[in-house]
Amino acid sequence: MVTPPRSPREVGSGNDDVSGLTGDDEFDHELLVELALSVGAAVVWWLDLGTDRLGWKPGLDAVIGVPGEAHDVVRTRLAELIAPLTVAAKAAPAWQDFELEQSFETPAGRRWLHFRARVSTHGSARALVGVVADVTRRNVQQQELADLADRYRLLVDLAPEAIVVHEAGLLVYANPAAVQFVRARSESDLLGRPITDFVHPDSAPEMLRRISKLTEPGATSDPSDAVLVRFDGGTTDIESVSVRTTWEGRPAFQVIMRDVTEQKAAAAALRYQAALAAHVSDALIATTSDAVVTSWNRSAEKVYGRRAIEVIGRPIAEVVGAPLDPVEVLEAGGVVDAVHRSFDGGVLAMRVSAARMDDGYVLICADETARRRAEHHFTAVVAAIEEGVLVVGSTGLVESVNPAAERILGVRAQEVIGQPASLAELHDESGQPIAQADYSSAITRATGRAQHGRILRSLRPDGSHVWLSLSARALSPDGMLPSATVVSFTDITERRMIDSQLEHEATHDALTGLCNRTVTINRLSPAARTHRSGLTAVLFIDLDKFKVINDSLGHSTGDEVLRVVGTRLSRSARRGDVVGRLGGDEFTVIAYGVTGPDEATALADHVRAELNRPISVDGRRLHVDASVGIVLAEPGDPRGGADLLRDADLAMYQAKTRGRGRIAFFDVELRDSIQRRLQLEQDLRTAPLGDQLWLAYQPIVDLRTDRRTAVEGLLRWTHPRYGLISPGEFIPLAEESDLINIIGAHMLHTATREIADLAPDLELTVNLSARQLDDPWLVSAVRHATHKAGLDPSSLCLEITESALTRDPALAARTLAALRDLGVRLAIDDFGTGYSSLAQLLALPLDTLKIDRSFTAGLGRSDEAEAIVTSIIAMAHAVDMTVIAEGVEQVEQLEILRTLGCDQAQGFLLGRPVPLADL
Repeated sequence: MVTPPRSPREVGSGNDDVSGLTGDDEFDHELLVELALSVGAAVVWWLDLGTDRLGWKPGLDAVIGVPGEAHDVVRTRLAELIAPLTVAAKAAPAWQDFELEQSFETPAGRRWLHFRARVSTHGSARALVGVVADVTRRNVQQQELADLADRYRLLVDLAPEAIVVHEAGLLVYANPAAVQFVRARSESDLLGRPITDFVHPDSAPEMLRRISKLTEPGATSDPSDAVLVRFDGGTTDIESVSVRTTWEGRPAFQVIMRDVTEQKAAAAALRYQAALAAHVSDALIATTSDAVVTSWNRSAEKVYGRRAIEVIGRPIAEVVGAPLDPVEVLEAGGVVDAVHRSFDGGVLAMRVSAARMDDGYVLICADETARRRAEHHFTAVVAAIEEGVLVVGSTGLVESVNPAAERILGVRAQEVIGQPASLAELHDESGQPIAQADYSSAITRATGRAQHGRILRSLRPDGSHVWLSLSARALSPDGMLPSATVVSFTDITERRMIDSQLEHEATHDALTGLCNRTVTINRLSPAARTHRSGLTAVLFIDLDKFKVINDSLGHSTGDEVLRVVGTRLSRSARRGDVVGRLGGDEFTVIAYGVTGPDEATALADHVRAELNRPISVDGRRLHVDASVGIVLAEPGDPRGGADLLRDADLAMYQAKTRGRGRIAFFDVELRDSIQRRLQLEQDLRTAPLGDQLWLAYQPIVDLRTDRRTAVEGLLRWTHPRYGLISPGEFIPLAEESDLINIIGAHMLHTATREIADLAPDLELTVNLSARQLDDPWLVSAVRHATHKAGLDPSSLCLEITESALTRDPALAARTLAALRDLGVRLAIDDFGTGYSSLAQLLALPLDTLKIDRSFTAGLGRSDEAEAIVTSIIAMAHAVDMTVIAEGVEQVEQLEILRTLGCDQAQGFLLGRPVPLADL
């Protein structure tokens, strides 16, 4: 601590002693102590404001930069330095404080002094008392800190990587690269938004898991891949690193993101090498304008093997082991390649970028040693892989060829290097030659756009062809065009052959080799028919009785027959016609340019004639015929292929109903008829549930007593749309669609219940169809129906047509015997219309024989009809069977039947079918 003198006076001359203040009044001792403490290590000085005399304590000369000089020199320098304070103090009140910083040049550099003073009074005397301290070190440090902050801010702003900071999940900072990464207009578009808005949902969970592990300040995550969502709706593949940091004193996370889209698109080996390069850390170095190091980050320490404390203050060229002038780097475009040396003498391949700062430069030195080494490895990898690789320069000439490319293309490297990449002749998948401007390498060189997976055919020098799956990518990282490209390709010739075979199998029938249904439908589409003139005839061909051949001789014989049929159809069709197999024994012929129905009929007849020729299979001569449905379509017909096939199928069905081996044309009425039939079949499935089915009862009269002894239950259907449907229309539908058993059971239950409830004195007759005789549950259904209704089984008579008995006589006999065991009576209906033998009928347990109405109608008009009816009655009575005549509509017929001894009769003359309540 310096003790102030008692009164101000000038310093004596000729010695280094400094006198104290003169006079009787003593200045405040505590004043000088306070001033000295406020500036640290300081020297006291004073000025008498009345006499302008200066005084100072020893050591002042060294502080103000004139060490050892004479007192006059010291006084002059001090007066110059405090001149601003002197002017202000003379007009200031007592105890006014003053501060002043002054700088000056010395041989050792600029120095900074800090003056602090106060006006002090003692009596009438006024003095400016102060202290001075050298603050050069502090100012330099502050300036260096400010410069360092500016340099690092500039590094972040100029960094190609996107850098953001998020606090509590919200973005609080984004550098220009980050704004560009997400295609935003400015930083304001990002700040304040959740960081998850810019991370793909698939990447967000992993990102949140990663940052949750960063619990300590400075903690850093491993580099990881993620997908960034841009403002334009697109995505960018990035590699990111998260660092735990602070923002305005609060915990936050800094994320550094690198665009790795191109690396993701590269081949496996290239992606591996790119990943190595992406993880190499960069040395960040700041220098003065004279290229003296002022900042040296940890990566620089790691790359060069020198600590920051060892290099700061030394020339940059000295510490990197090679000439390095930031000015020359800037003049060369801002980026240069160089060879540096590490501390241990190791050679470093560096990529140096430079940027100018206010008073120096910032250098980014990227260590590419590993990348250069990786390039050598890459060369070895490319030489070993099975994929062909060509490097094409920006001029379009081949620069390198790997061994796989030589093998695939059938060339030698020395023959093609330096030659145009368009040397090989290429064709597209349709066989058309590709123009040189449309080669993948040419497109990529001109536009920079990558080409992926183009399928091409290349002509080898030996004249053979090879199919290639080819890709091309730009090699130039700066985006300059034209660009060097890497062309990679694989030999897919074998796969192409397999694909062609699979395509053929997918479009052709495996058994006959004909077009399948899919191709047939496509060839019938309106687009396929627009360029055809004339009518298009669609022949839908179905083989008659093919099932008999297949079932009796086996599927192998049936398959051989189908193959022969396919061959004959192909030969009988005209050139340009399409022949296909739709499945099973259904075929089609599509004939274009037909003039009309006559030509279509002639073609169908020709097809049938070819098919009618005997087919020899395993020593057997087989004969087949076909039913053909034909549709004629105008060029502008809007029907699709499936619709035309459907209509042709309807016509074929119509041909079969007219008798096999026929030809039928489709018309709208046929479609309406079929559609009605399909609608009725569909509605018939739900008719029993909707009370649409009901029973009408027709009386059966005993001709000896003229009394009604029985009724026949006849099923009726009242359709909600079409009204009353004839049994002749819906019963065949039920039999063909396997609904007859359900409907028959419904009819049996309804009839037995109604008769038991309303007319228990009458016997009930119910018809059974041929399909019901095949039902193994028929006997159980009859037993259940009579039991539930409380009807004696002997009151029930089941009618079976004569033709039904001929389907499977053995099965019919067993079923009828089981029904007879229940006590049910049995009748044969429509007798005389079938083909069964009389002996077979007599062997069955039948009770009643019903004469068909066709014989009854001839009574009174035909002697032959009367003779037949007489014989039937006599035969039936001979075996104790009751005879019922159907279709009695005239009195004359009734009298003749009585005369002939017929037992019972039914018909409109005796009563029409009506509901039971109206009977």
